[in-house]
Amino acid sequence: MKTLVKSTNFPSLRSAMEDFFNTDFFNKPFMSTEFLPAVNIRDEEDSYELEMSAPGFKKEDFKITSEDGLLTISAETSTEHKEEKKNYTRKEFSSSSFSRSFSLPDNIEEEDVKANYKNGLLKLSFKKSFKTPHNKKQISIE
Repeated sequence: MKTLVKSTNFPSLRSAMEDFFNTDFFNKPFMSTEFLPAVNIRDEEDSYELEMSAPGFKKEDFKITSEDGLLTISAETSTEHKEEKKNYTRKEFSSSSFSRSFSLPDNIEEEDVKANYKNGLLKLSFKKSFKTPHNKKQISIE
C-alpha cells in the first residue's frame, strides 16, 4: 500500500488505518471525551474506500467537506427526554460529536466522491484519477 501522506498536520488515510490497531483506542470508554470513530481504509484498483463506524447518528447529522486536499468528517447529535409528573420532573439528555480530518492523496477525483450511511456505518468511495500528477521541481532564479 502506498503512503497517502500529503501534510504532516493531519493524519493520512494510512495513518488512520494504523491508529485503528493502536491498543489505547480500545481501552478508551465509548463516552470518553476523546471518542473518535474507528476507520478502515482500502486501496482498491480504481478507488480508495473509507469505512467509518459511527453508530447512533442519522445521515443528517454528518458534515463531510473536502477542501485543498483535506477531507473532514464531522457529526453531532443530541437527544432529550423530559417526563413531568405531579410530584417530580425528570429530564435526561445526551449529546455526541466528533470530527476527523485526513489528507487526501493527489490521485483522486475530488469531484467524484460517493458517500453512504446505513446501520451505523459511513462509507466513502474516492475514485482514482489516472491523469499524470504534476511533478514537483525546483525553479532557479536568474
